[in-house]
Amino acid sequence: MLFSAQELLLFALAALVLVLTPGPNMVYCVSRSLTQGPRAGLISLAGVVLGFLVHLLAAALGLTALLAAVPVAFDAIRYAGAAYLLWMAWQAVKPGGAAPFKARNLPHDGPRTLFLMGFMTNLLNPKVAMFYLSFFPQFLHPERGHLLLQSLTLGAVQITTSAAVNALLILCAARVALFLNRNAAWMRAQRYFMGTVLGLLALRLLTEKKAAA
Repeated sequence: MLFSAQELLLFALAALVLVLTPGPNMVYCVSRSLTQGPRAGLISLAGVVLGFLVHLLAAALGLTALLAAVPVAFDAIRYAGAAYLLWMAWQAVKPGGAAPFKARNLPHDGPRTLFLMGFMTNLLNPKVAMFYLSFFPQFLHPERGHLLLQSLTLGAVQITTSAAVNALLILCAARVALFLNRNAAWMRAQRYFMGTVLGLLALRLLTEKKAAA
């Protein structure tokens, strides 16, 4: 047996914390659902899931560990991710700006663009790479063998958890937006809360030290 039920449950809880933490994937999928409807949000989510698969394969084959061992490559990804988070934080709090959970009139993109943007949003999301790098080693058991299969099993749990939660957010996004639009104070609070969270995530990325080998 590769994992016990308790081990899988514990890992699933860690994956749940990851997906519930506001980040680029959630913001992008929910925003697309609000601007173009749930179908567009789900297409975007499909691209995000493909991004998860790339991260998973990188971790399973040791590429994520290689990035951690090469400071220049690791820092480049970390700084790019922090810059992206800061840009989204500014979009949320700038004068006249709209929050990610506020419906707004934007040009509608086709399925191909939606899918590719979802894919790239996740592919460049450093939070996902750091999750795999930080949590996978804690749950892998070399003495049980089949490390690649163990990694793929953990990845399947994480991807399933993330896809399910994001799909629920996408389907409920319109109701959340309607509530916020009817309550101006909540809308302002949501904008600044989202901007603050994104800014703190960027700050954490910029100040986080690479774990010692």
